[in-house]
Amino acid sequence: SSSIFCYWYDLFSNDLLLPERAESLKTKCPPPVSDALLVVGVDMRKDVNAAHHYTGEYMTNLLVVRRGQQFIIDVSFSRPVTPQDDFQLEFLIGADPAANKESLVVVNFGNHSGAAWAGQIVEARDTVVSLGVTASSKAIVGLYRMYVAVAMGNGMQRTEKDPNTNFYLLFNPWSPDDDVFYPDDAGRSEYVLNSTGLIYMGTPDQVTERGWVYGQFEEGILDACIYIMDACRMSIHNRGDVVKMVRTASALINSQDDNGVLIGNWSDDFSMGTPPTTWTGSASILQKYHTSGAPVSFAQCWVYAGVLNTFLRCLGIPSRVVTNFNSAHDNTGNLKTELIFKPDGTPDRHKTQDSIWNYHCWNEAFMKRVDLPPKYSGWQAVDATPQETKDGYFRCGPAPVIAIRDGELCHPFDCGFVFAEVNSDLIHMKSDKYGNMTPFKVDTTYVGKLIYTKSLSGWGPEDITGTYKHPEGHFKQLYMSCGQCFQDYEAMKLVKVHMEISPTYYTGVVASDPLKVEDFRLHLDAFQSEWLCIKVFELLPQEYISYLGSNSSLEVTVTGQTDDVEVSEVKTIALKLPPLNITLSGQPQVNRDMYVMVSFTNTMGFPLTGAKLAMEGAGLLETQVYNYRTIPPMGQISRKVGFRPTKPGLQTLLVVLDCDNLPDVNTTTGRSKSNFKISLKAK
Repeated sequence: SSSIFCYWYDLFSNDLLLPERAESLKTKCPPPVSDALLVVGVDMRKDVNAAHHYTGEYMTNLLVVRRGQQFIIDVSFSRPVTPQDDFQLEFLIGADPAANKESLVVVNFGNHSGAAWAGQIVEARDTVVSLGVTASSKAIVGLYRMYVAVAMGNGMQRTEKDPNTNFYLLFNPWSPDDDVFYPDDAGRSEYVLNSTGLIYMGTPDQVTERGWVYGQFEEGILDACIYIMDACRMSIHNRGDVVKMVRTASALINSQDDNGVLIGNWSDDFSMGTPPTTWTGSASILQKYHTSGAPVSFAQCWVYAGVLNTFLRCLGIPSRVVTNFNSAHDNTGNLKTELIFKPDGTPDRHKTQDSIWNYHCWNEAFMKRVDLPPKYSGWQAVDATPQETKDGYFRCGPAPVIAIRDGELCHPFDCGFVFAEVNSDLIHMKSDKYGNMTPFKVDTTYVGKLIYTKSLSGWGPEDITGTYKHPEGHFKQLYMSCGQCFQDYEAMKLVKVHMEISPTYYTGVVASDPLKVEDFRLHLDAFQSEWLCIKVFELLPQEYISYLGSNSSLEVTVTGQTDDVEVSEVKTIALKLPPLNITLSGQPQVNRDMYVMVSFTNTMGFPLTGAKLAMEGAGLLETQVYNYRTIPPMGQISRKVGFRPTKPGLQTLLVVLDCDNLPDVNTTTGRSKSNFKISLKAK
């Protein structure tokens, strides 16, 4: 049974004494009378409430419910309750709860009127009373403490602090009154409840995908998400406002200015932490941050997006990871992306301030924008990758996707920056010997070539480019060499061509000096049936392998000049990687032994160094990492790992092979089986 004590109204402030203050006054309470109504016990009805609130997958002993929806609590008293009895539930959150800050809420069931949270006596069975509580659809989200208080003479007797009656209150996408309401079951199933997803990478012409275990229901993750807000000192009052929550979260996930979760690293030196390509999911990152209290090393854009997606889904905010191919980074803030070339036609990387990433990952969160007209509700772009400061913090969003599409960039938050990422014009500028810049090519279709997210109903991509931008204008594009040529209405043209092939990071930053530089001439005949001239170059593996780091590619830049025309083209080439092979054995049933066998053969013709094999699956297997120093040409590795599934239903096992001198081997389901789906039966 629960111990009880009384507390009193403060005669000077006419406010309730808080539990921490009341605790010190226990000895001053008068002894209870023999027929007094005493609290004997409290049952949070975890299983019943979890089923109704879609929270049964959270691996915690505490109750998890959603705001704006009734949950049931059973209170056992010392005798049956009568109409004359007066009792209430009190809910507190944060270190300094106060009624005027909405962090102390009283729910009445007796003779007093109701409050912001609704209370109802659902059923009385002898000495047990079932109480229905509906938290406000605007309530603060987080971990609450609960007390039962009974009127006794001139004061109130209340239960002692009991950690077992603490509970989590989340956003509610099932409630039309909640600002995160999502209008259909399929979307809620994918964008809130799905704990595994796909993140798209590569180039527009060579799209690859990486599985990611969000793991929002895994043990300790909900506590870790709340710890993030506490550690970064997010105001308790703001934690019920989804717009403020999402904007703050975009800063909390990176460590740049608030000691947040992840440290970014776009170099090739990951010796002081975990390479970004080795991570298979968010759970181990969040658990490590919660345990150590220090930022975790290292992240790049898809890691930031994966962890932010976990944070949002864990708290009940519908969210998804999106990938923008040929993503511009507008460093100058002029909504244009400018590439600078020297007078001889070679790229001037020193003067070029803007950059174009092969791809960039961010998130979308679904919400009602109560601060904007109704048109701007729905999907909002939010980015945790630290690129530019906004109001003194490295954060971005939430920016209404429809505002970005329509070019309405005056609305909060950061619409202009996201617009430039997906829809800025790519302008090729030529500098003369005096430093004067002259544009010689404008490409309106290169930036934001393709925008992908995981499909709603399967394990393929959904093209959402049309949600960010209207269809591009159609105009004739001419190709020469690597995709560009000249249109010529004279009899013959002599074209001077300069070509460079350089290793480059996916962020568009060149990793070293060019591996191959060629200057040559082409003759174009105006009467050819195709305005196309082809010159073939061979680049052998030994010429570029030693320059390629993890997640890098080759960039080909070509410029061509005649007496009166100048053109240029940039093309990124990614490597095609050998597959992983995965086989499963054992009975696919909860709490029964299963085994996964992973094998890989190096068919690349050169050694793979610093190889790491990582695997993870929500409800299947915690993160496992196995190190292999070198895999020689035609060398093979294999690993058999046992596990016991803990959750029924369709689960996904993710396997990644990461090497120091090669992008990670993590291709699509069906080609490499690196995302292996298992249909599990219950006991």
